[in-house]
Amino acid sequence: MLALLGLDSTTEQVYRGMLTGTQAGVAELSERLGLPEAAIHSALDTLSELSLVRPSYDRQGELRAVSPDIGMEILLARQQAELAAQQQRIEASRAAAAQLIAQYSDLRPDSAHPEVEQLVGLDRVRDRLATLTSEVRSEVLTLAPDGAQTEDNMRASRPLNQDLLDRGVRMRTIYLDSVRNSPATVNHATWLAAHGGEVRTAPSLPTRMILLDRSRAILPVSSDDTSAGAVVLTGNGTLTALCALFESIWQTAGPFGETSRRDSQGLTPQEANVVLLLSNGHTDESIAKRLGVSPRTARRIAGELMDRLGARSRFEAGVRAVQHGWLPTTP
Repeated sequence: MLALLGLDSTTEQVYRGMLTGTQAGVAELSERLGLPEAAIHSALDTLSELSLVRPSYDRQGELRAVSPDIGMEILLARQQAELAAQQQRIEASRAAAAQLIAQYSDLRPDSAHPEVEQLVGLDRVRDRLATLTSEVRSEVLTLAPDGAQTEDNMRASRPLNQDLLDRGVRMRTIYLDSVRNSPATVNHATWLAAHGGEVRTAPSLPTRMILLDRSRAILPVSSDDTSAGAVVLTGNGTLTALCALFESIWQTAGPFGETSRRDSQGLTPQEANVVLLLSNGHTDESIAKRLGVSPRTARRIAGELMDRLGARSRFEAGVRAVQHGWLPTTP
């Protein structure tokens, strides 16, 4: 009956058996339910991880089942968080799929594909980008997860950006939240906004991407080395997915220059994103890359969040985050 909420039949049977109000140990539960003691132990481990059983205050060393109203709320919150995380993974997969196309094109340079143009080398990428940008008529959308940029790089891009803005092209750019600690990036974003560009920041971004008039997308062949080359994608299906990805991130991103607001749980957007990444099993290095910070900083943020949750492991942090309402829920 509770399989949809993540409980197998044996675990559900043990939970129901403990809800009778009768204090029972493993041996008594085994006899009463007709289950081997090993199965009882396994079920109790699962119930403990889900916080459906807790240590008894009245009987030292024994467990008690939480009431069904609280227990079902915990299971529903956990399932909602998993659904929300799955939706985020689907959106990120759109970018990953596009990058797979790029990598396939790089591996098969002789294979002609009318919707994929391969660009090898940084000079070729910059030249092609300049040409494509000169042809833009209405809109440029950019995801920039590269972290802080040098003042020289920012200054070099201004003439091209100035030309676009002067022609009335709408420019929307999303940086990582972490770039607010970079004076060069802050100066450039301030310059963009002063000249009519729109800038927001997000806790993490799936890939670097530039969308031109919603008809062309430029993505790096390798997210780890943007100088290795890129591809220009023009397929309608791919472009539709990538535009949807950008818009979904834009809707939740914060305006540049605004102080990050804490949510109802007291979490900044960056902290909330780290909680989600922790619950999905990401390492400190993976979290650092997504946030555009050092592994040491990612480790510090993760440690502080686990301390606030009172969790001793990342799995436990995920469970407690659900209990505390720290993970996103579906509408």
